Amino acid sequence: MFNSFAFKIYFVALILRLIPIIAARGLGIGLDDMFQYDMLARSLAQGQGFRWYAEADLTQLASFVDFDLTSVGDYDPVLGVPTSFRAPLYPAFLAIVYFFNGIDFSRFFAARLAQAIFLGAPLAPLTYWAAQRLFPPFESLRASLSSFDDEERRKKKENTAHIAAWLVAAYPLLLVYPLGLGTENPFFVLLLASVHVLLKSAEKPTTFHPSTRLRASFLLSGIFLGLTALTRSVILPFAGLAVLWVWFSLKQKRGAFLVALSCVLIIAPWVIRNSLLHGKPTGIETSMGYNLYLGYHPQGNGSFVFGPSLDLLSILDDAERDEIGTQKALEFIKAQPERFIPLAVNRLGFFFGLEKRVLMYFYGNDLIGYIPLPLLLTISAIMLLPFVVVSTSAALGLCLLRWNPQTWLLVLLLIFYTLPHVFILSEDRFHLALVPYIAILAAQFWMSGFGSLSARWRESQAGKILVVLSILFVLLLVANWGLELVRDWDKIAQLLGPNGNQSYFPY
Repeated sequence: MFNSFAFKIYFVALILRLIPIIAARGLGIGLDDMFQYDMLARSLAQGQGFRWYAEADLTQLASFVDFDLTSVGDYDPVLGVPTSFRAPLYPAFLAIVYFFNGIDFSRFFAARLAQAIFLGAPLAPLTYWAAQRLFPPFESLRASLSSFDDEERRKKKENTAHIAAWLVAAYPLLLVYPLGLGTENPFFVLLLASVHVLLKSAEKPTTFHPSTRLRASFLLSGIFLGLTALTRSVILPFAGLAVLWVWFSLKQKRGAFLVALSCVLIIAPWVIRNSLLHGKPTGIETSMGYNLYLGYHPQGNGSFVFGPSLDLLSILDDAERDEIGTQKALEFIKAQPERFIPLAVNRLGFFFGLEKRVLMYFYGNDLIGYIPLPLLLTISAIMLLPFVVVSTSAALGLCLLRWNPQTWLLVLLLIFYTLPHVFILSEDRFHLALVPYIAILAAQFWMSGFGSLSARWRESQAGKILVVLSILFVLLLVANWGLELVRDWDKIAQLLGPNGNQSYFPY
């Protein structure tokens, strides 16, 4: 596992991520999600618990939100309010960085540096290892194949893993993501680690992989799934299905029990803490009502909308906010049930949308100054085209999959990570968690070539269906991007204008 390529790709990925971090070493944060994570981390680092919105922090937001302090009983202006709105693991990670660095302005650079080293760069070698295990070396060999054919398959598999790792190492948006104080940073790497260990557990016991090591893989799978859920609970549907996958696909009942038990043991303490805090059964985070409110708001389109996003923030009691948000969302759905399906379609489109929102926000709010049009177009192409190329290639690569436990796990992840966003709230940044997996599929397609599509077509009726579906996915992606560009053309034209850096679009 720990071969020279894995180390090399890690260091390349790290250096590429350090470039924007060092260039932006004086960059602060905005009054958004990053501000909330920073509040929680500062509170934890100072030993004050999982609290936010102390009086000093409320003052910074006073011009945006009129907070209702009566909703939380005895408000402590020094400590702030105990909260369950955010999942705990990412603030805890930041708190460790702040504890050693201190909580002055330099904490932001320290956090970004730690994210590049421990969360961003590891994505590349993990993608390499996952690619190796996703395509078993002797997946469909017949006894008649020669040793030369065996060696060719080994080389093809290794080259596929190399290409996928390079794609993730140099993927433009993943390079700059450590600049943000966002939960996606640990979520990406923990989810990939979970999938990698699950794929490892699919290996049959051998002399080199005895059953004791497989049992350890099941335990580790559950631990990583639990940690991933403590970062973003949206992964819980996939975690439950992963348990069923171990039971029925791998036929490992004990293994499924170990995955479930270790996952529950990781999650349970925080669930108990939140339940005691609110005096009723409560999950990992209480943001569902808020997200549903935004996702079904009459002024919304299924994605994040700035105006309505402030409506519920004045309520500092998380349980009350969650309940009100859920009730309002249900009222929105009952008042206009005909919007339900169109909003779901919209969210699916946003999920697979072009990765332009971050660029539009940072440039349009004059955070990076004016950029001449030729250079701006070049930067836009560098930021947007990788997803276009990789995702369309991955769609074609889907028809080349051979059905085995490993590929069933991949399909479960692709579907059941996407679905919650389709019915709750969606943005283009949410698909970044899937980039390592679509990079693997794209690399397999590139290694196989277009001739593999015709070969699959001739293979069987099922092969024809898969090829048709893959081409359909490509056409849907292209149509979605075309509609997106038409929808946002007024904003795009303004950004490309002489004062585009002063457009001041809300995120």
